[in-house]
Amino acid sequence: MINAKRIFSIRSNVDLEPKDVAAARQYIRDYWPKVTRFHPKDDESLLGLPHPYLVPAYNEKTEFDFNEMYYWDSYFMIQGILDNEHRDLVIGILDNLIYLFKRIRLIPNASRTYLTGRSQPPFLTSFIFDVYEAYNLDNKWFAEHIETAKDEYNEVWMGVNKPVAHQVYKGLSRYYDINYLHDLAEAESGWDLTPRFNRRALNYLPVDLNALLYKYETDFAKAANILGDREEEMMWLEKANKRKDLINELMWDKIKGLYFDFNYVKQRHGSVVSLATYYPLWVGMVNNTQAAALVKDLKRFEHKGGLSTTDSLPVGQLVFGGTPTQWAFPNGWAPLHYLVIQGLEKYGYHKDAKRIAMKWLKTNLNWFNEHGIFLEKYNVVTPEKPPTKGVYPSQEGFGWTNAVFEKLCQEYVDQPT
Repeated sequence: MINAKRIFSIRSNVDLEPKDVAAARQYIRDYWPKVTRFHPKDDESLLGLPHPYLVPAYNEKTEFDFNEMYYWDSYFMIQGILDNEHRDLVIGILDNLIYLFKRIRLIPNASRTYLTGRSQPPFLTSFIFDVYEAYNLDNKWFAEHIETAKDEYNEVWMGVNKPVAHQVYKGLSRYYDINYLHDLAEAESGWDLTPRFNRRALNYLPVDLNALLYKYETDFAKAANILGDREEEMMWLEKANKRKDLINELMWDKIKGLYFDFNYVKQRHGSVVSLATYYPLWVGMVNNTQAAALVKDLKRFEHKGGLSTTDSLPVGQLVFGGTPTQWAFPNGWAPLHYLVIQGLEKYGYHKDAKRIAMKWLKTNLNWFNEHGIFLEKYNVVTPEKPPTKGVYPSQEGFGWTNAVFEKLCQEYVDQPT
């Protein structure tokens, strides 16, 4: 552990320089081998995978351990290693996801038999495009992987019957689990647990999920264009536009300038304001007026240490014995910061993107400088204090935090302009 007495916090009004983050980035480089696994054969509940992969975290001092590969964690972890050194690992992780889909007919929450009753937020097309573009792969590889993503889209996210009854209202989808339990459906969101769904996740059309499916549709259109199929391109664009119109009709609040999850059972917006509202910005489905409103509302979430997951403390956390909701105020998470920052850049809000990136980097860095570790989440309201705990032990490491830190260093420290 680093001697805290010799470390000084980075001042909030000063941009980071490469020397400031050198030790932290070396820690991250040294960490990847610790979370690399290779299990080619099934072993009790652990599903065998053909290629090495990354697990979210490893700490030899705790009994809680990861050996399984997670769906959306994998997408964010590879963002920090899209380089030639990790080429085989990155492509192998994607091919493991493809393998799992072909074997189970969905990409499970993680590669455990007991986690195959649900998936996680769908990032497969984004993963495919990132790998295709980073490594300049051929169109034969690209076409094969896109076809698998279409199968996932149609069989899983457009499924209307168990075990994948996701599509439930006007062509829009919800999170689901084969056991038809609200809390397990909420786990499919990756936000386990969150106040967004009021413990009734099966009743909600989530804005993040449907924005991701809009991205699938526009990615399929883009792929069809690359592969020279104009008719298919137009078909996917029509689907995407229809989904966008429905999301705006059901989830956009013009007065508040925010997207809300939609309770299709009660026919009303959810009451929780969360960073899920920025997924439409990241996928590029908002107009300039909506983008401006979303940027204006950053103040609801922005604190000293970055963006809080929701804009206020959920009532349940004020009641003794309430269910821990770690995906909520005052916690901030790396993947949500990454998506918000990228969304802001996409719409030209470069100063806002850089400001939030610097806050998040400094929160991570100051904790590392004092404690010698990265965390899975941070208290962005009071960054010097630990984050609010969830239903499982707080993790150190940490895969997607490390990856997003490295990615933001590449974009805002190595190339500050």
